[in-house]
Amino acid sequence: MRQILAILAAMFCLAAASDPADRLADPAQEARARAIFREVRCLVCQNESIDDSNSELAADLRRLVRDEVRAGKSDDQVRDHLTGRYGEFVLLKPAFSWGNAALWGAPFLVVGLGLLLLVRGFRTRAAEAELSQDEAARLARLSDDEPA
Repeated sequence: MRQILAILAAMFCLAAASDPADRLADPAQEARARAIFREVRCLVCQNESIDDSNSELAADLRRLVRDEVRAGKSDDQVRDHLTGRYGEFVLLKPAFSWGNAALWGAPFLVVGLGLLLLVRGFRTRAAEAELSQDEAARLARLSDDEPA
C-alpha cells in the first residue's frame, strides 16, 4: 500500500513540475530560484505564489526570476527588480515600512478613536442627565405647586 502511495505521490509531483527545459542547469541556482518563487505573488491568482500558480503570467515571472538568478544577481536584487516593476504587492511578505505600518494600523486607529468618542459621548450624556442643585430646587417647587 505504501509503495502505491509513493508511486502516486511521485506521479503527482512530476505532473506539477515545470518544464525541464525551463529549469536552470545549476541545482544551487535552481534551488535559489525556487525559494524566490515561493515568496512572489502571482498577480493573476493573487493568493498563490508563482511556484503554485499555473497562469501564464506566473510562468513569465518564473522565467524572469530564473534569468535574473542565471545572470548572477542576488536574491535581494531579484526582489528589488520585481518590486520595481510590479510594486510591493508582488511580494507575499512585504518588507516593513512606515507606509505598510500605517496601512495595517489605520483600521485599528479608526476603531480606537470611534470607541473613545463613544465612551466620551456616554460620559457627557450621563453628566447631562444629572440635575444641578438649581434644577432640583426648581423641580421641587414645580412639584409642590401642582395639585395632586
